[in-house]
Amino acid sequence: MAITRWEPFRGLRRWDPFREMASLRREMDRLFGEYFGRVRGTEEEGLVTGTWAPAVDIYETDDKVVLKAELPGLKKEDIDIQIRDNTLTLKGEKKFEKEVKEENYHRVERAYGSFQRSFTLPSTIKQEGIEASFKDGVLEISLPKVEEAKPKQIKIQVK
Repeated sequence: MAITRWEPFRGLRRWDPFREMASLRREMDRLFGEYFGRVRGTEEEGLVTGTWAPAVDIYETDDKVVLKAELPGLKKEDIDIQIRDNTLTLKGEKKFEKEVKEENYHRVERAYGSFQRSFTLPSTIKQEGIEASFKDGVLEISLPKVEEAKPKQIKIQVK
């Protein structure tokens, strides 16, 4: 037996739970967008300032862990990298371009302001030998592993 409900101007209509879930999802996206937009210090049509979080990829190879962060529009002098108690912290600030007056903008969608991201490092990271490079707006931090953390290949001998 199908569940039906009365909808004004349409009469009886078969209930579709997926349509209801999609409607709920749209409403939740709208509410979260409004809430987090205010938390970040944004306005719908105004200047976007406040905190922002750069996108980060972290991957692992046999001998290192690599962190890549997208930091468009920054210079290496704008970025601070610190390691303390197995925590890697990226800090910086993306400043608003002052050559154009704020009232002359029609729309500002790029985020400006300070950022800070922290990552807990595994105990297998060797803190000596960490390298950082910055090219085309992408920061790459290479974190070498300690020797015992590297996988060892054991060969099987045929007798």
